[in-house]
Amino acid sequence: MLKTEIDLYRLSRRGFLNAAALGAASVAVSACTTTGSAPPPVEPPPPTYEEPPLGDYATMYGPMTDSGFDLPAIPIKKMDQQFLRQIVPDPTGQRPGTIVVDTTNHFLYLVREGGQAIRYGVGLGRAGFEWAGDAVVQWKQKWPKWTPPDEMVARQPELEQYSAKNGGMPGGLKNPLGARAHYLFHDNVDTLYRLHGSPEWNSIGKSVSSGCVRLMNQDVIDLYDRVPPKTPVIVTSDVSQPMVASANRTAIPIDGGVPDGSVLLGPAQ
Repeated sequence: MLKTEIDLYRLSRRGFLNAAALGAASVAVSACTTTGSAPPPVEPPPPTYEEPPLGDYATMYGPMTDSGFDLPAIPIKKMDQQFLRQIVPDPTGQRPGTIVVDTTNHFLYLVREGGQAIRYGVGLGRAGFEWAGDAVVQWKQKWPKWTPPDEMVARQPELEQYSAKNGGMPGGLKNPLGARAHYLFHDNVDTLYRLHGSPEWNSIGKSVSSGCVRLMNQDVIDLYDRVPPKTPVIVTSDVSQPMVASANRTAIPIDGGVPDGSVLLGPAQ
């Protein structure tokens, strides 16, 4: 091969290798760059909800300290056993996660997977009997403040010290709303219907003079821990029949309503 031909061969081979290297580099650079706006960040999945264990009756209804308050044990031997917390076949047919209040039999059901439900005994006040319909837990409070409505204060002047203008009754063992309160809304409007605690264990399974749906404090604490935000609620007099809502979506008020400015949990999904 002539020298000139050898030089041309070397030049052409060097040019090919350089071009190949530049091409590879450009591919690498293009793989690290994007055109237009960057893709939105991937949101982390919501936290997994873990249901607390049920436990035995001695544990469920024994003495406990909660947020600095000492709750006494419930004398379960003096109670009708059907009103103690227990897992039962679901009689409601509602989807899991739904709360169903049976106002005829004084039960509250929390529907579970697999055709089961956790059943709690409840006491029902006048407000509990005179309201039926569907709602959503849109506000929850531990050891809630109780503010009697003005019409209640007018009937019971001794409650004036707890009126809205006097700041309400702080949470505590004597507070009528007990250790927890679930505030029910319909279409983002407060129904004034409450699922709340009570220290009066002997009122469970009975119809009482005041309040909405009351549970023993140990039970309402358990329910509170099992109920995530936006839980749907159905209140009915017959769990085996289609629900018939009352004409008036607002219950008899037992408090002054959710305070203005409260951060609500949002509508049911």
